[in-house]
Amino acid sequence: MSDGEDTMAGAKDAAADDALLVLTAMLLTPARFPSVLGDDYVAACGALALEPYEEGYGLVLGQDGEGARWTVVVEDASQVAVAIAAWDCGMEHDLSPDERSMVCALPGWPMDLAVSAPGVPDPHDPETDGEGPAPLAPPDAEAWGPAQRRLGADEIAAQWSTWREQIDDAQFVRAGAEGEPEDASSPASAPARHPGVRKALSEADGYTKTPPPPGRIRSSYASADARTLRVDGPGWSMVARTDDIALFLLDEEPGTVIPVGRGAALPGLLTALDELAVHPT
Repeated sequence: MSDGEDTMAGAKDAAADDALLVLTAMLLTPARFPSVLGDDYVAACGALALEPYEEGYGLVLGQDGEGARWTVVVEDASQVAVAIAAWDCGMEHDLSPDERSMVCALPGWPMDLAVSAPGVPDPHDPETDGEGPAPLAPPDAEAWGPAQRRLGADEIAAQWSTWREQIDDAQFVRAGAEGEPEDASSPASAPARHPGVRKALSEADGYTKTPPPPGRIRSSYASADARTLRVDGPGWSMVARTDDIALFLLDEEPGTVIPVGRGAALPGLLTALDELAVHPT
């Protein structure tokens, strides 16, 4: 093995020998993965140097007996999914991945956690002596870039009703064919005339002709008659309800949420994107 592989194996052995105090877990599958890692499932796996297997992985975040942060990757995604579902329902569930299902243990966490394990030192990166992969770290909350943009879109998707209530439908244009505003002379057409929004709409439409990598389009339950879509592309993220509008975030517009109304084209685009999306099972 290479030096990096030796270090990875050592980290895996350390995590196995020193019981991991599990704090939370996440899925890394085509239908559900931490957006902070990439625009799609393949990119997210690449950020962790993992093969993008269709079955996906589970990510278990915790601390060792010294308080060091570790992200343990396991093959048994279904076990992690059961634990997450139980926790979401407020139920206790012991997540203790079988050592045989461990793929690797990576130093650090890819996201900030508001909790820490009791009875151990405060969370800190493990000592690696500069060998192996650099510790995972959350993106800078004070900066703006692809990771922050995707996290912002995730937050909007999770709190759609709250964000939707803040938007006056009279203040934005309804998207016409190919993302063009229906009334280009109206001041309200500014969002759809924004070159970044037009580019994003065009690229989203392109997905319906040439499907993107898995996970680039994700769909989740919204109501009996609607789905929430999360769609990403180079420099942009979209959050939409199939029965409502779309909200865009752009790398070039830090912290700005740009709404685009339904118009003539958006409903069909959203329906087509939903049909392409990998739906959670």
